[in-house]
Amino acid sequence: MSVTSRPPGKSLLGGLVSAVLAAAIGVSAAAPAGAAQSLRLQYKTSATGATADQVEPWFDLVNDGSSAVPLSGVKIRYYFRADSASQQYRFACSWATVSCSTVTGAFGAISPGTATADRYLEVGFTSGTLAAGAHTGDLQLRFYRSDWQRITQSDDYSFGPARTSYGDWTKVTVYQNGALVWGTAPAGGGPSPTPTPTVTPPPGGNAGVVFDDFTYTNADDPAITAHHWTVRTNSGGPGVPGASWPKSNVSFPSVATGNQAMQLRAATDGTGAGTQQAEFLHQRKFLEGTYAARVKFSDAPVSGPDGDNIVETFFTITPLAADLDPDYSEQDFEYLPNGGWGESGNIMYTTSWETYRNEPWLAVNVHNEVRASYDGWHNLVLQVSGGKIRYYIDGALFAEHGDIYYPETVQSVNFNLWFISGGLVGSSTPRSYVQQVDWFYHAKNEVVAPDEVVNRVNGYRSASTRWVDTVPSP
Repeated sequence: MSVTSRPPGKSLLGGLVSAVLAAAIGVSAAAPAGAAQSLRLQYKTSATGATADQVEPWFDLVNDGSSAVPLSGVKIRYYFRADSASQQYRFACSWATVSCSTVTGAFGAISPGTATADRYLEVGFTSGTLAAGAHTGDLQLRFYRSDWQRITQSDDYSFGPARTSYGDWTKVTVYQNGALVWGTAPAGGGPSPTPTPTVTPPPGGNAGVVFDDFTYTNADDPAITAHHWTVRTNSGGPGVPGASWPKSNVSFPSVATGNQAMQLRAATDGTGAGTQQAEFLHQRKFLEGTYAARVKFSDAPVSGPDGDNIVETFFTITPLAADLDPDYSEQDFEYLPNGGWGESGNIMYTTSWETYRNEPWLAVNVHNEVRASYDGWHNLVLQVSGGKIRYYIDGALFAEHGDIYYPETVQSVNFNLWFISGGLVGSSTPRSYVQQVDWFYHAKNEVVAPDEVVNRVNGYRSASTRWVDTVPSP
C-alpha cells in the first residue's frame, strides 16, 4: 500500500490494531479505501444449484490502477463451508487466459469459522504481470470433494447463485503482498499463513490430450473414424493362422458404472477358419507423455469350454518395416488368463521392445511379469518420459524400463484380443471371450500420476465431456 493514500495523522499501527480488534469481536475485515493498485475482482459461476458435483468460481481480476501488478504477489480467496469437518477437497483449473500452468490452488481453514465459512480456496499465480488498466480474462476454476459426492454450496459465504455473468463481487477477497486490497472477508478469514499451493496443469496436458469415453452406437458409427480410431477388419497376425477380424466383434455396451465401454470379442471353435479376433486402434501420433485406460480383463470365457491361450491387451506400437527395424517400438500390457508362451496359469506381462526378427525368431525386448489373476477392472497407466518407460497397475508401479527400449518414433494406441497360435484347447465346442475398456486418456509430453489421471477423467465425465482430441496429427 502507498503511504500517500493515508490521511494525515493516521498510522499504520493504528490500522493494524483496528483489524485485530475487528477479528477479535467477530467483525469481518474489509479492504481499506484507496488501496494502491486498485485491484478489483469480478466473479461468476457456471454451477448455480444449491448442490453441485463441483463448485465453479470463475474470476476476472481487473487492475484499475496506474501501474503494473506482478501476479506472483496476488492471492484470491473464495470462502465456503465444508460439508464435514474431515472432508477433503481438490482444486482444478479448467481454463485460464493467463494459462492454467501459472495458476495455483490450495485450501485453508478458518477457525473457529462461521455458519457460512470455515474453509477457503486460495488462488495464486506463479508468474505474469497484470498491466495498468488490464484484466486477466477468464479464470475458469473448480473444486470438488475428494470422494466425488455432491457439494452443498447454498450455505457458502462466497457463493452467488444469481451471478451468471461477470460483475464485481466483494464476497471474494484479493490480497496483494499479504495486504487485503479488495472485498470483505468473513470473521477469521483474513491474512494467515498461506497454505502450500499446488500448480494445476492444464486438463489437456502440456501439449494436448486425447480422451475418449467410448460413447459410440456401434462399430459403424462415423464418429469412430472422425475421432481417428479404426476397427480392424484385415487378415493377418497376431494369433491363429486363418483367423478373421470381423468389425462386429467390436461393440459399445453399457457397463455397471453406468457408462458405455468399448468391448472386444474373440471366439473360436478350435479351427483357424472358425476363429475370430478383435482390434481397435488409434492413428500414429503418440510418443512421449502419459497413456492410460481402464480395462476389464476376464479369466474365463463368456460361454463354452475354458483353457484357450488368449491374450488381452493395451499397447502402443510403431510398425516393423523390416527385420530388426531400429525404428520399431512397442510397449505392452498383456494379460494371459490361461497362460501361454510356456506359462500354465494367470500371468500379466509388461514388455518394452526395441525390435525383433520373425525368421529365425529374435526378440530384442525387456519384460516384467506377475503370476496372478487380474480378472476384473484395472487402471493401467504408461508413462514415457525422460528416457524411462513406467508401467502402473491400479496406482502401483509394476515395471520401469529404459535404455535401448525407449521409443524414438510416433506410435499408435491399440487394444486387441487374440488367441495364441497352437494354444487352443482340443474342443470343437464354440466359445467366446470379451475384454472391455471404460475409457482412454493420453496427455502429450506430460507425466501424470495415476491418481491424477483418474481425477481428470472424472472431471471430464462430470462435465459430460465424452471426447477430446487436441494432440496434433503428424
